[in-house]
Amino acid sequence: MPPTTKPNSTANAPSNPAPNPPANAAPSATSNKSTAELLNRFAVTPLAALLLFLSGCTVGPKYVRPSAQAPAAFKELTPADFSVTDGWKVAQPQDNVIRDKWWEVFGDPQLNALEEQVNVSNQNIASAAATFLAARTLIRQARARYYPTVSTEPAITNQRQPVLGSFPIQASQIMSFTDYSLPFDASWVPDFWGRVRNTVNANAYAAQASAADLENVRLTAQVEVAVDYYDLRAQDALKQLFDATVVAYKDSLDLTQLQFNAGIASDEAVAQAETQLEATEAQDTNLGILRAQLEHAIAMLVGQPAPTFSLPIAALEAHPPAIPFGVPSELLERRPDIAAAERVVAQANAQIGVAVAAFYPNVTLSASAGFAASSPANWFTWPARLWSVGPALSETIFDAGLRRATVQQFQATYNQTVANYRETVLTAFQQVEDNLAALRILSQEILQQDSAVASAQRNLDVANNRYRAGIDPYLNVITAQTTLLTNQQAAVDLRRQQMTSGVQLIEALGGGWNASRLPAPRDLGAKISLGQVDANP
Repeated sequence: MPPTTKPNSTANAPSNPAPNPPANAAPSATSNKSTAELLNRFAVTPLAALLLFLSGCTVGPKYVRPSAQAPAAFKELTPADFSVTDGWKVAQPQDNVIRDKWWEVFGDPQLNALEEQVNVSNQNIASAAATFLAARTLIRQARARYYPTVSTEPAITNQRQPVLGSFPIQASQIMSFTDYSLPFDASWVPDFWGRVRNTVNANAYAAQASAADLENVRLTAQVEVAVDYYDLRAQDALKQLFDATVVAYKDSLDLTQLQFNAGIASDEAVAQAETQLEATEAQDTNLGILRAQLEHAIAMLVGQPAPTFSLPIAALEAHPPAIPFGVPSELLERRPDIAAAERVVAQANAQIGVAVAAFYPNVTLSASAGFAASSPANWFTWPARLWSVGPALSETIFDAGLRRATVQQFQATYNQTVANYRETVLTAFQQVEDNLAALRILSQEILQQDSAVASAQRNLDVANNRYRAGIDPYLNVITAQTTLLTNQQAAVDLRRQQMTSGVQLIEALGGGWNASRLPAPRDLGAKISLGQVDANP
């Protein structure tokens, strides 16, 4: 600390001041103090200003969000197509935003209950949440480098040695003493070039990417449940169809057997009817395999053991809703995978700054203080105290191009993340267009397939009448029955595709998420609890 004694002023000078000292006289103590204070002021002020200036320097490129080409509108489902697309016939939705609980637009209470369980019990979501919390702790680890490090190393050292020059050694000539020391060491590397700041920023951006990844995992699990649910309901619809078909085939076999007993039909017709019935019964039974697998898959997604989980049988109710898909540019904010990719780009940019900071010197401020004496009771005496303080400057003079190559490595990594980001955006546009096209085309195909089912039913009625009249053989009936069943299966499958395409369209649009819900970097460094596995950023 500079001395606080001020130089004498005229106001408090004695009435008879002493004459000026001779030119060769030694300066007085007061004069020394004044000079030292002035020198300290002039020396400390520029040093403090320099430290303040350097602490605000951050080297490396400034981050600018990479551009991504976004078309003005989607082309596969326009307002002109709404009148011929299921779910879009009544009107456009009044709200152009998908809500958080997006599955409620399908109006299925069973699906709603399953989706609620996904948010609570899905283990993939729990794992992603833990990964996000781990990413947050890295921010706090990096921030710790802003501050000095203080350590201590208490020691008790006992030494026993002979007095030099004495031989042979007598017991009285052996020296023995114990040293008790309690040192404290402190060191600090000021962040002059932004190495720590860039590291903190990189970890914060990585944590934001992890938060977006968590939302992407959550959305993926929700979509998988919905897709598996509609696949299962389609299996239930097929089961009902095959059960009804087996009953109809049994009736046909009974009729053919009666005709054979009456001498009207041949044994060949009976064998054909039996073969058709038994093959259809085998197909009916086989449907249970996929249904069981889908039920087990849903159990895993909702975090329940497969043996304790079951869903009642219910037919597929295909009521596709109108989904507000907005404009393509909104995808940049609505999809968590795009947000994660963009945050990875920001992280890579900050890493370049960390690499560039290696070109600049490091200043380390270190200090040590403590006590050392032959007894702890003597620690507080003046001779037992010890201290040292001083700065150190380090700079790499020659590294054979290591630092330059490291910067180039991170620049290449940055370019890679930019390409990945743009690829993610292009994939998002593709997925939305794919599902919009699927919904539009499936609506037309379902109408056509329903017409085919009606025609096949009429063909079967005619074949049955002609067979009973003895005009055509039973083989014509079998052909008509097979054609009807095939077309009915296709109709069920098209409705399954329609519902799953609606679910996948919502996934392609990002669900009900928005990039504005990403946690801010300043909030990510807060203390967290290990019990926050279900954290929702």
